[in-house]
Amino acid sequence: MTRRRGAWKTALGVVLAGWMLFPVYWMVNVSLTRTEDMRTDPPHWFPWNPTLDGYANALGDQLPALGTSLLVGLGCVVLTVLISAPAGYALAKLRVRGAGTVNFVLLVAQMIPSVVMAIGFYAIYVRLGWLNTLWGLVVADSTIAVPFGVLVFTAFMSGIPGELVQAAKIDGAGTVRTFTSIVLPVSRNAVITVSLFAFLWAWSDFIFASTLDRNGSMIPVTLGIYRYIGNNTTEWNSIMATAAVASVPAAVLLVVAQRYVAGGVTAGAVKD
Repeated sequence: MTRRRGAWKTALGVVLAGWMLFPVYWMVNVSLTRTEDMRTDPPHWFPWNPTLDGYANALGDQLPALGTSLLVGLGCVVLTVLISAPAGYALAKLRVRGAGTVNFVLLVAQMIPSVVMAIGFYAIYVRLGWLNTLWGLVVADSTIAVPFGVLVFTAFMSGIPGELVQAAKIDGAGTVRTFTSIVLPVSRNAVITVSLFAFLWAWSDFIFASTLDRNGSMIPVTLGIYRYIGNNTTEWNSIMATAAVASVPAAVLLVVAQRYVAGGVTAGAVKD
């Protein structure tokens, strides 16, 4: 009876996973299919005569956009960690006044739609001269990641044994030294988690890119794909190849970092 129940759950899980992953398979299938083979009815479920022309076109046309997205993503990671890690430490260990109010405000901030924020950023960036700049896009994307990062760091750092902080103070370490030498290294899992989500948010952003960097000389890959669709509506293999290439960094990061995301900060403190 137990084996039957386990087999039923496994079968259901396989069906649901296949259903959710089918768009990914179809994206890869179309990216390898020749343009003339897409006009068949019914369409081919497998690229019987595959071609890499779509990937060659995608890399030739979208490589600068991929580089721009990489720069924006890394910049967003650095800015997010620099702001959210000290803030999380202050809320978790320094007993600052109004910590509960700050946490509530951070939760509310994550509920604001990106479209509304993009309109506000546009009005501000016009005055600052930050439109169509990489720095402006990094700052805008970081506003999505910083509230999440502060909450994650606060939760992780609250679980750090107080003995570690007290031992550092006894040894003469100040607040900054305790944070940089004790708390931050122990919070490795939190750093990786926040960095991962900050990068993925910046990598997949379209609202801020289309609003704040529409006419820039360096556009991210999301905006590049949007323009590519408008200019190449008949070359679906190139469009899907671009989407497949843009999905690779996110997939690799999720696979590599998943064990760190799932790890607990207390276990890391004991091991270190």
